[in-house]
Amino acid sequence: QPNGGAPGAERDGAGPRRSTESEVYDDGTNTFFWRAHTLTVLFILTCALGYVTLLEETPQDTAYNTKRGIVASILVFLCFGVTQAKDGPFSRPHPAYWRFWLCVSVVYELFLIFILFQTVQDGRQFMKYIDPHLGVPLPERDYGGNCLIYDPGNETDPFHNIWDKLDGFVPAHFFGWYLKTLMIRDWWMCMIISVMFEFLEYSLEHQLPNFSECWWDHWIMDVILCNGLGIYCGMKTLSWLSLKTYKWQGLWNIPTYKGKMKRIVFQFTPYSWVKFEWKPASSLRRWLAVCGIIFVFLLAELNTFYLKFVLWMPPEHYLVLLRLVFFVNVGGVAMREIYDFMDDPKFHKKLGQQAWLVAAITATEFLIVVKYDPYTLTLSLPFYITQCWILGIILVLTWTAWRFFIRDITLRYKEIRRQKQEHRHEKDKCLSNGDGHSALLDEPNGNKLRERKL
Repeated sequence: QPNGGAPGAERDGAGPRRSTESEVYDDGTNTFFWRAHTLTVLFILTCALGYVTLLEETPQDTAYNTKRGIVASILVFLCFGVTQAKDGPFSRPHPAYWRFWLCVSVVYELFLIFILFQTVQDGRQFMKYIDPHLGVPLPERDYGGNCLIYDPGNETDPFHNIWDKLDGFVPAHFFGWYLKTLMIRDWWMCMIISVMFEFLEYSLEHQLPNFSECWWDHWIMDVILCNGLGIYCGMKTLSWLSLKTYKWQGLWNIPTYKGKMKRIVFQFTPYSWVKFEWKPASSLRRWLAVCGIIFVFLLAELNTFYLKFVLWMPPEHYLVLLRLVFFVNVGGVAMREIYDFMDDPKFHKKLGQQAWLVAAITATEFLIVVKYDPYTLTLSLPFYITQCWILGIILVLTWTAWRFFIRDITLRYKEIRRQKQEHRHEKDKCLSNGDGHSALLDEPNGNKLRERKL
């Protein structure tokens, strides 16, 4: 979707419809907008390359020609991918839109691989080819310091600490968590990721000064106001999408202009809707999958801060913003593919292409951070932080062992014991007759006893 992750989905007519999937009514209109235009794109691409070759004079600037050649190669690859790549689970506003972001994922992963194979100095200086202002070390901003909400020492503005914290990242936090909620579609998972990231900031503020914040900045402004409000609005949007009627009609089949305008607006909403039911405690496989999703989500969040730290990019740089826009667009598709892979393994036998690329990108970004600044990553955690994480890991492992092993063994033992007791009770009931004599159920033995009595 144009808002970067409002999840729409369709099953393309394959497989049985799930109980959590909405009904869709479509008149099947196939307009010019939906038809394949592979020959048109090929003709335009060939004309553009012919113009550059035959009519445009090649500049003598080697660096400029190198940049332009790389950009042209990327654009040709994107043209191929948009027209020929495999469709994903989303179809609105247009399947080509999601194919475009899939190809951007490939280009971004190749760029990360290239950066990974450079020396630290060459990799940082290579960023100058993208923006001449990059390639120089930058100081990190410390959000901690004076944490008084009301500072009586400052008579002109005693609430200056609050105003200092209100920068452009406050609305970014809100909209970011609004879109993440549309991707994950689960209140509990969103809240766990939100709270866990604040704990990670507490734990890693000795490595990145940017993580050093006041307690009220962590829990009031971030978790409750920005993240909490974004999650709340996202859940309200999810509720509306799950109740919405998905009835589609071709634009030219709608008689009124108001209906046509409404249809154009709804083109940017999901084609159909699937409610996510993660059910992490239902099986060990789903529990490990949900834990893995949370881990990758948190790692991708940390990569945002560590990448700009090791590559010397200021927080407000457009490359940082473009990376966030990229993840917003590919994240919704990846989450849908992961859910399909978990929920319907008979139909979705392998992990989706976008989910695979997102996982590879997240891992490659982390490896770049490890290579470019191992000293920062190996700074030892404070002792009390280490104790807290060890305690948390032990609690999670203990609960996992109890829920999926000890509890199951106990329930199986109780079930077997119950079945034995029922069997013994039935046997005793069958062996005991009304006049106090014993009668065996075994037919030959029972006949012999009856003959003796006669």
